[in-house]
Amino acid sequence: MEHQTNLNAGEGIKKLKQLVDDIDICLFCTDLKTDDGATCRPMSRQEVDEDGSIWFFSEINSDKNIAILKDNAVQLFFSHPGKHSYLVVNGLAEIIHDRGKIEALWSPMAKVWFKNGKEDPGISLIKVNPLSAYYWDTEGNKMVNILKFLASVATGKQLLDNKEGEILID
Repeated sequence: MEHQTNLNAGEGIKKLKQLVDDIDICLFCTDLKTDDGATCRPMSRQEVDEDGSIWFFSEINSDKNIAILKDNAVQLFFSHPGKHSYLVVNGLAEIIHDRGKIEALWSPMAKVWFKNGKEDPGISLIKVNPLSAYYWDTEGNKMVNILKFLASVATGKQLLDNKEGEILID
């Protein structure tokens, strides 16, 4: 049976963090008014902080940074089909030039994009402050869920533990 569970504040941030950390890569969309998909690009999150803000590394002069300076409304689409977990985040992005935060978020993987390391003058951070989010999540072990799905087909009864709901931050 599908359960709608809307989450606020602490529970919402906890669910947002769990899904974002588990999925990691999202389609990061800017220029939402064009609605043509050409302004979406895959991005790996660096952190979800205690306020629910999602952090990314970005090239200072990238098209996405330029778009954010013009209009900071963004959407993030996270998808993990293997686990049947999905998340859409609507938020406001800001470009951050904080060397201490870059240092704190730095990982060896980031060097793939920033050849000069964490001291690269072309690094910026994007902080997405979520306004709202919506999630779909099937909880439990994948093998157990496959068996539940097959049993659902055989019996006509929904046996999967599907959850969905709105996540409100603040």
